[in-house]
Amino acid sequence: MPTVVDELSVKVSADTTGFRTALDELAKRADSFSGAIAKAFTGAVTGGKSFEDVLKSLALKLSSMALSSALKPIESGVGSLLSGLLGQTGTTAFAKGGVVPFADGGVVSQPSYFPLGRGLGLAGEAGSEAILPLQRGADGRLGVGAGGGSGNVTVNVAIQTQDAASFRKSEAQVTASLARAVGRGRRGL
Repeated sequence: MPTVVDELSVKVSADTTGFRTALDELAKRADSFSGAIAKAFTGAVTGGKSFEDVLKSLALKLSSMALSSALKPIESGVGSLLSGLLGQTGTTAFAKGGVVPFADGGVVSQPSYFPLGRGLGLAGEAGSEAILPLQRGADGRLGVGAGGGSGNVTVNVAIQTQDAASFRKSEAQVTASLARAVGRGRRGL
């Protein structure tokens, strides 16, 4: 009996701007790091510095870069807090009285403070974060909805038989295979 192969093709589109921004930032830091090392060794060769002085200079430069990177989230968080308190965000966030609705989901791309119980929450401090609405499934469990049906799913089933009679004999197997492929497509697998 011929082997039946399930094949599922799914087209996925995603917003990768946050990922690209992170890669660009990483490339800048790598360039800065390699530049610091090259400058230190160039100074040693042309300036007649001792190897110990070169290493000290390099260590100071690298620690300065690390401190600058570590303080950047704090700097942007304080800036976000102050601009939120003073109403100087430069966006249309306050067009609706300071409330930005996320009932349909959204992305927080910079550090943003929000009320959380009796305290204050912070979202977006480590980069872009997605806010996804929760839905209760037919089984009663609460989770993120899959938003199915929004894209095209193509299911290709390859069938190899010797003749029409062989196909009729394997019809139940083909039907079950197709049902499994469609089920996986619905679940997003």
